[in-house]
Amino acid sequence: HEREHDREISELAAKHAEEMEKLRAELKEEQRHLLDELQQQMAATHRAEHEQAQLQSQTLHSLELEALRLTLNNMHTSQLELTQSNLRKEKETALMELREMLNDKRAQEVAILQSRHQQEWEKIKEQCLKENEDL
Repeated sequence: HEREHDREISELAAKHAEEMEKLRAELKEEQRHLLDELQQQMAATHRAEHEQAQLQSQTLHSLELEALRLTLNNMHTSQLELTQSNLRKEKETALMELREMLNDKRAQEVAILQSRHQQEWEKIKEQCLKENEDL
């Protein structure tokens, strides 16, 4: 009876040990599965955060580029306006110099023409006097 009792205890202990081993294996498998799932979730979260950071960086970069483009455009416009103003001043100066030069040349030509006219007048006057004397 005692041997049978020991055998039953031994069988129960073996069965218990077998069930415990089976439960440990199931628990390890479930832990591994949960760990894999958690790693996948963390990887997905990391990818989403990385994409969000990249999108924010691209948006910031785009805004900086737009600000630079606007600044350059404003500088270019200012430069063009300044260039136009300088060209207008240079044109006005050149026109004034040309006008003065033409006025001087005209005055010289008028003086030459007056001198010639005076000479011709003197010559005609002399001819008239000479003809009068001859007559």
